[in-house]
Amino acid sequence: MRRAAPRAPHHDGSPAYAGPVGPAGPSLGDRVPLRVRVPHAADGSPGARTVVLRSVRDGEPAVAEATLESSDEGGSWWRAELDVVNPETSYRFLVAGGAGSGSGYAWLNASGVHDRDVTDAGDFRLSTRHRLPDWVPDQVGYQVFPDRFERTEVGVPTPAWAQPAAWDDPVVHRGPDVPYQLYGGTLDGIATRLDHLERLGVTALYLTPVFEAWSNHRYDAASFDHVDPLLGGDAALQRLLDAAHARGLRVVGDLTTNHTGDHHDWFLKAQADPASPERGFYRFRDDGSYESWLGIDSLPKLDHGSAELARRLYDGDASVVARWLRAGLDGWRIDVANMTGRMGADDHAHRVAQALRRTIDAVRPDAWLLAEHGHDASLDLAGPGWHGTMDYSGFTRPVWCWLNGGAPGGPGREHGLNWLGLPVDVPVLRAEQAVATMREVHAAAPWTAWTGSTLHLDSHDTPRFRTVAGGGTDGWVDAAGTGRERHLLGLALQMTLPGVPVVFAGDELGLTAVDGEHARTPMPWGRESEWDGQTLAAYADWVRLRREHTALRRGGLRWLHAEGDVLTFVREHPDGSVLVHVVRPGADTPGAPVRLPAAALQPGLRAATTLAGAPADLRDGVLTLPGEVGAHVYAL
Repeated sequence: MRRAAPRAPHHDGSPAYAGPVGPAGPSLGDRVPLRVRVPHAADGSPGARTVVLRSVRDGEPAVAEATLESSDEGGSWWRAELDVVNPETSYRFLVAGGAGSGSGYAWLNASGVHDRDVTDAGDFRLSTRHRLPDWVPDQVGYQVFPDRFERTEVGVPTPAWAQPAAWDDPVVHRGPDVPYQLYGGTLDGIATRLDHLERLGVTALYLTPVFEAWSNHRYDAASFDHVDPLLGGDAALQRLLDAAHARGLRVVGDLTTNHTGDHHDWFLKAQADPASPERGFYRFRDDGSYESWLGIDSLPKLDHGSAELARRLYDGDASVVARWLRAGLDGWRIDVANMTGRMGADDHAHRVAQALRRTIDAVRPDAWLLAEHGHDASLDLAGPGWHGTMDYSGFTRPVWCWLNGGAPGGPGREHGLNWLGLPVDVPVLRAEQAVATMREVHAAAPWTAWTGSTLHLDSHDTPRFRTVAGGGTDGWVDAAGTGRERHLLGLALQMTLPGVPVVFAGDELGLTAVDGEHARTPMPWGRESEWDGQTLAAYADWVRLRREHTALRRGGLRWLHAEGDVLTFVREHPDGSVLVHVVRPGADTPGAPVRLPAAALQPGLRAATTLAGAPADLRDGVLTLPGEVGAHVYAL
């Protein structure tokens, strides 16, 4: 029996703890009420005698004592008012004089509770400029790689660069032919399969690039003015947008602001005429050579010191960003946003992000701006730029480390599987290590940036999670379910933690893959008998559960227990709370249930309604959670 003790003071940026504020978020001059929950000690004595709000105002710490708002059988609520003086405000709480303060005092910040002085790096963040469109937290996304989803006839000759493939041909994922294998998926093909998305319950479609290009991935745009004719052209995109919107689906596009392809009309003009304005769009050297993304000559890097480039690409009503938002896109995912505008001594990244946001705010104020960022994005998320990031650092990596099933790697990387870019096997970590990473990564950005970010078990740039979880490596469906158990535990975390879950097309069928290129497997339509039906049903169930409970979409996050093979947390919202208890397969005290004091979870808790998994036992003021492997979810 594991006796967890969720008696730590807690605060986060969710509605239960920060607010209410206006629908557009806090503004300068506002006074924002902040609440801290301080549980009683095990013997029932107060967890604190004093709680102090410490914020940074105009660069100087400011202190305000919190007032005791109320007490109940489990603990006390303390309230302090935060004066919004600066566009970005960091704050933390001092909890002193009670059993919850350990050595006599403790600092509570976004990374946890500390019985020592800590730096400001982990403080809570409140931003008046980071304003998230209200629809975003309610979404469940679905990512489609257009060449590999479904095809229709487009009547366009196959270009010279392409190597046509039959739909069931294995994916070429190594060697020089990788970008040229063309399966022929189209945008009209995607439209014909929207029923599948509706059955899953997803609400947002994310398309990797659709512009004219010289590859199957289309991150080497040859123009931003037209949709690739191989996909059906501009008219096909409009048909897809209309069909998706008619079903209530949002559609997010993908734009490369860091580079273009070397066949882009801007780049061809820049090469042909050193006096052209386009010459300033790129980074040419004196000998006529040029800088490119990661040294790949076909991807010349853009120079964001050019005002004319900004005007054409992202800044203002005449830009590419504005044009396609007016056409109906509901947002943009920006490719390698972490590198955009950054090279050597130049760093225009924040200026580019802010100009993008200004354009969005002027043309389509409710559009979503998502940044691709493969590591810690916190320094890029505070201001009026990106709404969020692809949360590889705070979700994907720790989940892989906790749930990987010993997927193959080893000397020479025979199967190509590595730890998201690191040439080593994915490590196996304990729950407390995974949670420490999650908390540390998310601590340095506003709550709205976390909830505006996307949660990926995998993507078109990574191995499939089914393979990471111990499934197959051949790129086909793991219908036997080798990695199913761990895969579905990861799915449970994806659908219950803060952020926007995004499913990569095919994950719901149990597809496998050892690297990102391998993951771009055509959807096996017509072979439904080979799909992993248990996985498909589980995806629909977990999406439905998320959509039915406000707490899973908009609630706060309070960690209750993290030890070895067990993760337990509660999502709290004024409309109700949901407790999530995930137990992975392992040898760390297998089968040992977790005991939680009911009053510390929720005052007056009298029942825990089972939403998924095994029932919990609530008696004598203690909630006992099951020890068997699985994802167990309860409405409190």
